[in-house]
Amino acid sequence: MRTQVTVVGAGPVGLMLAGELRLAGADVVVCELRAEASGESRGVGFTRRAAEVFDQRGLLTRLGEIEIGRQTHFGGVGIDTALLDDNHFGVRGVAQHRIETMLEEWVTDLGAIVLRGHELVDLNDKGDVVVATMSGPDGRHEITAEYLVGCDGARSTVRRLVGIDFPGHPATRGAYVADIAGQHLRARAIGERVPGGMVMAVNLEDGVDRIVIHPDSLPPRELADLTFTEIADSWQSLTGESLHGADVRWISCFTDTSRQAEEYRRGRVFLAGDAAHIHIPAGAQGLSVGVQDAVNLGWKLAAVLNGGVDESLLDSYHTERHPVGAGLMRNTRAQALLYLSGDEMEPLRRVLGELFAYPEVARRMAGKVSGLDVRYDMGTEDHPLVGFRLPTDWRLTLADGREVAIAELLHLARGVLITTGGADGIGYAAAAWSDSVDVVRGTWVPAGDERRRSGLTAVLLRPDGYVAWAAPGCGDVRAALARWFGAEVAVADR
Repeated sequence: MRTQVTVVGAGPVGLMLAGELRLAGADVVVCELRAEASGESRGVGFTRRAAEVFDQRGLLTRLGEIEIGRQTHFGGVGIDTALLDDNHFGVRGVAQHRIETMLEEWVTDLGAIVLRGHELVDLNDKGDVVVATMSGPDGRHEITAEYLVGCDGARSTVRRLVGIDFPGHPATRGAYVADIAGQHLRARAIGERVPGGMVMAVNLEDGVDRIVIHPDSLPPRELADLTFTEIADSWQSLTGESLHGADVRWISCFTDTSRQAEEYRRGRVFLAGDAAHIHIPAGAQGLSVGVQDAVNLGWKLAAVLNGGVDESLLDSYHTERHPVGAGLMRNTRAQALLYLSGDEMEPLRRVLGELFAYPEVARRMAGKVSGLDVRYDMGTEDHPLVGFRLPTDWRLTLADGREVAIAELLHLARGVLITTGGADGIGYAAAAWSDSVDVVRGTWVPAGDERRRSGLTAVLLRPDGYVAWAAPGCGDVRAALARWFGAEVAVADR
């Protein structure tokens, strides 16, 4: 079998990547070890930035009714949302299997091929193609592609076969997780410190609660011999509540191990999601950062495959996302100490609570969890928006009177150049990139954060929603267009 991209792993990250590629017309085959979806959900929500990413592709509404988490915290230390200029609220109570089901329906509608029950057993990067050897229901077969992306989780076979190191910090403590029904537990959405440990309870759906338990003395442990009785005993010892009669849907455990791949790209092979970084669950950042990996890589792969963009663009995947992963490792390790340490950490929790009362500190720490603090190097910082994402709920009034949100302009995963009054010449300059960039003319709809867009006459968005250029301040838009969308092509040559 031949394709343009082989994606190994049909979790949220692999499926999101496949959708990004198909939006741009690239051929993609997704191979998944599991014969069918497990229905299990380690994640139960996603961050604000992940919500924006889904919204950019018109996917958020496909999840149906969702609940917005109205509490913002860092390692269980609360942050006053009244101090924040931006909306950092994530989505909670959405089981990961719902996200996977939604994404698989999306990518198959777009024409992606999803092969289940296919295990990667070998791969060979030949310099011009990558040959993956799969073991499937009908035996072994090969898939030849121009690129291969490992989205196959913490124990990534892709990472192992390519030989990319995965350094980090080994586990020092453990925690229990269970999904139970029929108990109607009091919500402990961000976790609560109790004598002897930490407990958390989040309602998922239809009377099912997710509980997380960390007794202070619990070492790392294996799932193989874990029983729900042990989990229920631990809950009762910490809370005084008995869950022994619960309808048990799923049990698991996790540790505080933290690791990051040294390389996100080697030759024609890439890593994304848990294959590139693992950490303690904290604020739904695992799935969320993985989905952002996929969106960062997807449009770049598609641009190179479609021609006109130099292959060196793919190097920016590592240079942009690896620092984000390193920051993720730092903040989740810090949160693990705050969440899971005992009373000896209480003085630090109190000091941080005092610091979080300062608006700038509150914004900085909330941004680490929400993903809104990510800023890429676009080659210039002559405008405060450059390198950051443009809020997807900002709105424009178009010439025909319609109002559109920024998210709607990004549904097709193309670049977008927005111009307002007095900037028409900039829009005309982008005509040579019309194959990959849409020019949208309109006026900003006033909103509560009007200060941030004051004087903004034009802005160039990459397909992932990040600002590559803005006016006034950033010089000739052609330089930014050429950097991210390839060389200028004369209109007469089209």
